[in-house]
Amino acid sequence: MHRLLITALIALLSSSAFAMDAPKTEEEKTLYAVGLIVSRQLSAFSLTPAELETVKQGLTDGVTGTKAAVDITAYNEKVQELAKTRIKAQADKMAPLNKEFLEKAASEKGAVKTDSGLIFLALNEGNGVAPGPKDTVKVNYRGTLADGKEFDSSFKRGAPLEFRLDGVITCWKEGLQKMKTGGKARLACPASLAYGDTGVSSVILPGSPLAFEVELLEVKKTP
Repeated sequence: MHRLLITALIALLSSSAFAMDAPKTEEEKTLYAVGLIVSRQLSAFSLTPAELETVKQGLTDGVTGTKAAVDITAYNEKVQELAKTRIKAQADKMAPLNKEFLEKAASEKGAVKTDSGLIFLALNEGNGVAPGPKDTVKVNYRGTLADGKEFDSSFKRGAPLEFRLDGVITCWKEGLQKMKTGGKARLACPASLAYGDTGVSSVILPGSPLAFEVELLEVKKTP
């Protein structure tokens, strides 16, 4: 399966048409998604454009069977070390922003900071049932970075999100249990309650604090 994904990625990398044109057909969009999946695996390295070209060459040589420029077995540990170094560097860079963002959120009138570090601000209390830690909820939400840039929104997708609370980040699990159906709240999440020092993509970087405005639409209690 992994080889199939990488093979498809090489096709993308070697085609100028894919590089210049937005995907149109479902197959093109699927192949484009392959590139996005692989990019998430590489996000920890915070690659420069020049470094990305080197990675592309390694992918191409590996898939096409071209003689490798290095002995991969000798570099397994170095790859892990490089990932850890760059993740730490990004997390350290984010630390001051994280602190400033959370201090500002905690200073808002009505905001409550919990023992875990979550900052909860009720915007509308709601009057329905509150979810438990294993219940399923349906929500509308908008997620933003510390600089206010939106990275996700159910409103823009035109459909609410449904999920079990034991399957999401700690910030959501804790914050939503403080809400009642029909309520709306703002959650300010330190990185430790979101995606930690690893991040999840080139958008949510290692050490990123996040903010969510959440409307709790429905709670399905687990039997």
